[in-house]
Amino acid sequence: MSRRHIRLELAREPGSPDGDDAVGYDLVLPLDAAQRLDAAAAEAEPDQTRVRRFIRNETLAVGRLVRDAERGWMFDFPGEADDATGFRLEDEAFTPGEYVSVADADGIMHPYRIILSRPVDEA
Repeated sequence: MSRRHIRLELAREPGSPDGDDAVGYDLVLPLDAAQRLDAAAAEAEPDQTRVRRFIRNETLAVGRLVRDAERGWMFDFPGEADDATGFRLEDEAFTPGEYVSVADADGIMHPYRIILSRPVDEA
């Protein structure tokens, strides 16, 4: 298991036909050798995960990754009403060029492209 810095940027979707590299998330997650979420490590030490939501270089919220029994893996932003939910994050390979889906607080699913994945000590 290694902790990695992962950058997600909004991918192409209706309303954003070219995607938007100014909208996304920076994540620090424990990944296994296959670059998939190490769920046991993330659940055991959620404070070792980090999630930052940004728009145009402005940090909108900072939180962590937590597992909710009903919703699955969530980007939990303490004190904020706009947590987000990852779609099947445990099945995704967090490698550049791949895509993940994240539902916003209203339940609307958005695609994000993985732009970066590097060890935290290189960040």
